[in-house]
Amino acid sequence: MTAAQRERAALVATMSDTGPDAPTLCEGWTTRDLAAHLVVRERRLDAAPGIAIPFLAGYTDKVQRQTASSTGWDELVDKIASGPPLLSPFKLFDAVANMDEMFIHHEDVRRAQSGWEPRALDAETLNALRRPLAMMARLTMGKVPARVTLLTPDGEKVAVVGSGPELTVTGDIGELTLFVAGRDEARLTFSDAQAAQAVRSARRGL
Repeated sequence: MTAAQRERAALVATMSDTGPDAPTLCEGWTTRDLAAHLVVRERRLDAAPGIAIPFLAGYTDKVQRQTASSTGWDELVDKIASGPPLLSPFKLFDAVANMDEMFIHHEDVRRAQSGWEPRALDAETLNALRRPLAMMARLTMGKVPARVTLLTPDGEKVAVVGSGPELTVTGDIGELTLFVAGRDEARLTFSDAQAAQAVRSARRGL
């Protein structure tokens, strides 16, 4: 089982525990909405492009809302658990294309609940998250109003992005992944409070 498959299974278990009406970090979405998003992404090739292309977002939103309202909760969760269907491009590239997706959305569910704490991630999961992190940071934070250096606690420089005053952001690989994806509920330390606020206020995420 790949790291992406294990993270998918963990997300499914967490969703099953929280139920369909729990909050998530995705603004305005319950766990049911998030589950519908994941199902549409992998199973509706006609609607999935609107997740990334603003011009097509209206149709994607319509399909997602229909999926959320017309599909039972257990069926939605089962579809996520079974992974991409045979004809989905995500089937072939699951280990790469779905690692961040499953991890970030798993944390979207976990960290919207009270009493959450960061998980201890195994080495394979950390390596799978580390590989795309620099590229992801360039895509999501290239225009932030600070020169941001992403560091791990042991001093590994993950990426340097943006322009402006210097800001060092330090955290574990999982926490840095969430930060560059636009989640402020990441456990991090910042070298400059003012620059950190400016970066947090800027648009991050795809």
